[in-house]
Order: sequence, then C-alpha cells, then structure tokens
Amino acid sequence: MTHDTMTYRRRGLAIGTEEHFEWLYLIAKGLLVLNLLDGVFTLIWVEYFGAGEKNFMLSDLVHNSAVLFMLVKLSLVSLGTLFLWRNRSNSLAVISLFFAFFSYYLVLLFHLQYSSMVFL
Repeated sequence: MTHDTMTYRRRGLAIGTEEHFEWLYLIAKGLLVLNLLDGVFTLIWVEYFGAGEKNFMLSDLVHNSAVLFMLVKLSLVSLGTLFLWRNRSNSLAVISLFFAFFSYYLVLLFHLQYSSMVFL
C-alpha cells in the first residue's frame, strides 16, 4: 500500500486506491496518445488541405516548422500531464486530467468529422 493510499484511507475518502490510480494512469497515457493524434491530423490538414491551426499560440509554428510544432505541442502537453500525474492525490489534478482527456477526445472527433467531409 502506498503512502497516498494510506492517507486517503485514514481520511475515509473513497478515492486514491491502487485501482483508481491504475485507471488514472490509463487516462494520462490516453491523453498523450490523443495529443499525438491531434498533432498528426493537424499537420495533414494544414499541409494538404489548407486548414488552419485553431490554437493561436501554435498557428505560426505549424506553418513554419512541422518538426518544431510537434516538438512544442508534445512537450507542453507531456509536461502538463506529468505535473498533474505527480499531483494525482489532489482532486483538482484528477479532475484536470479527465477534463484534458475529454477535451482531446472531442478534438479527435472534430478531426474525424473533418476527414469524413474531405474524403467522402
């Protein structure tokens, strides 16, 4: 039993068990995969179909350097995910991980919808 788990059990809270953290770990890994897919789809849409990047902080970068765009995008989300994972005993960090995963899931659905309009 880890220190985090013992702390939650002493407080009588129902979160923070090993099983909960296993699920949260899968959510964090899924978030990183969804971010990678978002980057790949974005590069495809921008390069071959003239789409624009919706993230204003990365919009110039995607047009100037695809490699740097992916490096910055993957680094920022990975560092944010690592920060939230290390603070997983905080309920706000857990909620943030779920929110980020859900947001990237919606972005993936947007990419799939766009691809259906382009290819069909």
